[in-house]
Amino acid sequence: MLSKIIVHKVGNKVNQENLFLSENELQIDDDMKELLTDYFLNAFKSEEQFQFYSDSYLSLNPVYSSVSEIFEDKDKFRFESENIAKHLFEISDNPRVQGGEVFIVYFEGGITEEGNQIDSIGIFKTENKNPFLKILPIDENYEIEKDYGISLSKLDKGCLIYNTDKETGYAISVVDNNKNGDQYYWFEDFLKVRQRDDEYFHTQETLSVFKDFVIKQLPQEFDVNKPDQADFLTKSINFFKEKETFHYDEFTNEVLQDKNVIESFSNFKSDYEQEMQVSISEEFPINQTAVKKNQRYFKSVIKLDKNFSIYVHGDRKMIDQGQDENGKYYRLYFEEEK
Repeated sequence: MLSKIIVHKVGNKVNQENLFLSENELQIDDDMKELLTDYFLNAFKSEEQFQFYSDSYLSLNPVYSSVSEIFEDKDKFRFESENIAKHLFEISDNPRVQGGEVFIVYFEGGITEEGNQIDSIGIFKTENKNPFLKILPIDENYEIEKDYGISLSKLDKGCLIYNTDKETGYAISVVDNNKNGDQYYWFEDFLKVRQRDDEYFHTQETLSVFKDFVIKQLPQEFDVNKPDQADFLTKSINFFKEKETFHYDEFTNEVLQDKNVIESFSNFKSDYEQEMQVSISEEFPINQTAVKKNQRYFKSVIKLDKNFSIYVHGDRKMIDQGQDENGKYYRLYFEEEK
C-alpha cells in the first residue's frame, strides 16, 4: 500500500536547469493512490533483480545510505528524499539526460512470493511529456485544447528497493525505458547497482556462456557444422526447460558428451568468468522465467544465402549436407508434411 509520496523536480545542471525540492509530502486520496500504485509497480515485469554496491564501503553508496535511513525511521522520509534528489541532480552531467519529476514513494506491506509482508521504497523519474486533448464544456458547446502531461502507459525510469538483505545491498528491481543515449546514467551513475547473485542470474549467465561457446569457440576447435551447432543449442535449451536443478556434470555429459568438448567448454567458461568478473555456480535451481526470456536467442536457424532458412527443432540425424555438381545442399528426412 502506498503510504508516503513526495515529488521533486530534477533538472540537468549541465543545461543550466535547476533543482526544485518540495517542502511537503503529497496528500492524495485513495483513488489516486491506487492509480499511482498501478502506474509505478506495473513497470516491473522481470524477475531479474539487482543490489547496491560500492567500490569501497557499501554505506558510501548515496542511495543505499538514504533508503537505509528511511527503513530505519520513516520520519526521515522527506529529508532523505531530498538527499536522493540532490544526488540525482549532481550526477546529471550528460547534456542528453532529460530533466523531470522524481517521485519518492514508501510502500507498506507488499506481499512476497513466500507470502511474507515487506516494505519497499520506490524511486521513479518521469522525463517524457506526451500531448493529450481536453474537451471543455463552454455554455452549450464544447471546446478542445491540447496539453502535455505524463503518460500512464510506460514509466521512464524507476527502481523498487525491498527491505530485505540489507547487508548485501538490498534486493532491487530496476527499469530504464528512456536511456537518452546514456545507458549508465540510471543503473550505474545514480543507483550504482549490479545484478544479484541468485538463481535468475546463474540461469541467465550459464545460457549466455554456453551459447557463446557453441557459436564462437566450438567451430574453431572441432569439426562441427551448422546443423551440429543447432543441435547443441536445441539440446541445451531443452535441458533447461525440462530440469528443475542445474548440475554442471549432468549438463555437460548429456549435451556435450565428448570429453574433449567438455574440457574446451570448461576452459571457455573460466575465461568468461574472469573477463566478465562473475562467478557462475555449477549447481543451482533453474529459473524458468530466465529460460523463457533467453529462449529466443537459442533459435536453431541455418540461413542459406537469401533463399532459404532451415529451423532445426529436433533430431540431428534427420538432416545432413553434401555437395554435387549443382552446389551445396541439405537433405531433410521427415515422416509427414504438416
